[in-house]
Amino acid sequence: MTKPASAARSSNTRAAITSLIVLSVAAIGFLCWLLYVHHAAAGSADKLTFLAPLEAGFNAASAIALLAGLRFIKQRRITAHRNAMISAFVFSSLFLVTYIVHHALRGDMIFAGHGAIRVIYLAILISHIVLSAVALPLILITFFFALTGRFPQHRKIAPVTYPLWLYVSVTGVVVYAMLTMWR
Repeated sequence: MTKPASAARSSNTRAAITSLIVLSVAAIGFLCWLLYVHHAAAGSADKLTFLAPLEAGFNAASAIALLAGLRFIKQRRITAHRNAMISAFVFSSLFLVTYIVHHALRGDMIFAGHGAIRVIYLAILISHIVLSAVALPLILITFFFALTGRFPQHRKIAPVTYPLWLYVSVTGVVVYAMLTMWR
């Protein structure tokens, strides 16, 4: 006996979402290993200094594309919205690639500020890290719904995904700016 089409689609949706969550957990696990276990090669700290500002640029571009995407969907400009959101995804993906290369080869940048500014920096950094881990699977699931034409589900999850993604993009730039100002 075969499953009805709606049951098969529901089963496929659950399998896809589960796969996206597993992929997200694996990516987050890899990033944790990269940040807390892996050590950059000795003598590479002076190389690849362009990566940190490039990461900030990709985060800024992602934030701008996200803001444009929101404006376009409010104007019911669906194609422009889709293009802006794909652009935001590409910029965020480029950020992730440069972030991985930066931390694998160069290591962390150390925040040199003290006192209240250090507390503010750490609050922003910790919220950025935690919310990026939450945002990643949500972004992938939101894209899955949009790209597979499941627009009711997309509309339901996008209002949760969007502010998290925007916050992570903006705070990525803020973290870089603070690291640069307090060296």
